[in-house]
Amino acid sequence: MTSGAAVTEASRCLYCYDAPCIRACPTGIDIPTFIHQIRSGNLEGSAQTILSENIMGGTCARACPTEVLCEEACVLNKGEDKPIQIGDLQRHAVDHLIEQTHAGAPHPFQRAAATGRSIAVVGAGPAGLAFAHRAAMLGHDITIYESRPKPGGLNEYGLAEYKMVDDFAQREVAFLLGIGGIKIRYGRALGEDIQLEALRQAYDVVFIGIGLGGAARLAIAGEELEGVEDALSFIETLRQTKPKSKVSVGRTVVVIGGGNTAIDAAIQAKKLGAESVTLVYRRGEDAMSATGFERNLARLNDVQIRLWSRPSAIEGNDRVESIVFEKTTLNGGRLQGTGEVYRLPADHVLKAIGQKLRPMGLDGLAAENGKIQIGPDYRTSLDGVYAGGDCVSTGEDLTVQAVEDGKRAAEAVHQALAAQSVERV
Repeated sequence: MTSGAAVTEASRCLYCYDAPCIRACPTGIDIPTFIHQIRSGNLEGSAQTILSENIMGGTCARACPTEVLCEEACVLNKGEDKPIQIGDLQRHAVDHLIEQTHAGAPHPFQRAAATGRSIAVVGAGPAGLAFAHRAAMLGHDITIYESRPKPGGLNEYGLAEYKMVDDFAQREVAFLLGIGGIKIRYGRALGEDIQLEALRQAYDVVFIGIGLGGAARLAIAGEELEGVEDALSFIETLRQTKPKSKVSVGRTVVVIGGGNTAIDAAIQAKKLGAESVTLVYRRGEDAMSATGFERNLARLNDVQIRLWSRPSAIEGNDRVESIVFEKTTLNGGRLQGTGEVYRLPADHVLKAIGQKLRPMGLDGLAAENGKIQIGPDYRTSLDGVYAGGDCVSTGEDLTVQAVEDGKRAAEAVHQALAAQSVERV
């Protein structure tokens, strides 16, 4: 948004008492206040209002499904008006502050007095980074262990390129680290290069924010053929390759899945030059986890969406040539095949059917429904070990939820460490 457009849009906000948009935001940003600050020309203050609750507000403004969260809750939906463009306003304010800070302006957040406590964070994704920032702000010393060569997690490796242009994920991390007190050690994978028990011995607290690193499988014939790959791997390759023209894509691409990752992969394949891109989902459109905005965006980019179909076999000799689908239906609320099949030509298949927790290095941690089990204060079953983000069950697997997990876990850890200090005295 331009400054003029932002002020005009901000002027539409009714500044509601007990605003429903705040309740709809997983991080609890005071949305009416930051919008009012934009209207009054206080962009720095607006950004601080946002970032004090969501330190990764820049990414969330770009990738958060605001249309089903804060914007859907906007009271203007009750009349004939469109909701306030909250995501665009948030991006306008946060981008301004990050640019000012990179240009030499003072960092808006300051650390509290040093506590002398050290904390290990496993994973430099949204949950780990949000935890590290809040814990550092509270005076603790943080060391992050990250398996990859860059920080950011899915913000860097899993979001579509067109959503995160100009290397924004790394600029946001650089801003976050500007508070000080945070070190990152790269190439350190849990269960391989570092062990949980060793971290427990070396640090006062360990926070696990490893996300869901394992890709789910279709478990059908032909899944190992060349040209069949996980959609997140495809997006990661695209994000890390320069120039993008070096990324190979098939002429006839089939994407399997119904979430935002499936949409991202399909649109990216089309933008890279695929002649035909078809997204196939096993249920009806209302059951897709991808939002209506994302589905419409796919169609605007000439992606064909086929519903009520599940893959039964991938065909080809050395490389994928086609994929067989069985039509599906609901019977008593349960999905089942109808026996009717059809075949789609494909020389590139992208699987976006979900992720699962990798158990490597998590020995001793209780799990539930495929995720790390935690209590209300984010404590795991091991003393001194906390967890948050996609690897636990606190809400939908969204960046904004992972940030909230990291923030709340850091505050819980701070209270626990403070209580320990009192006991020692």
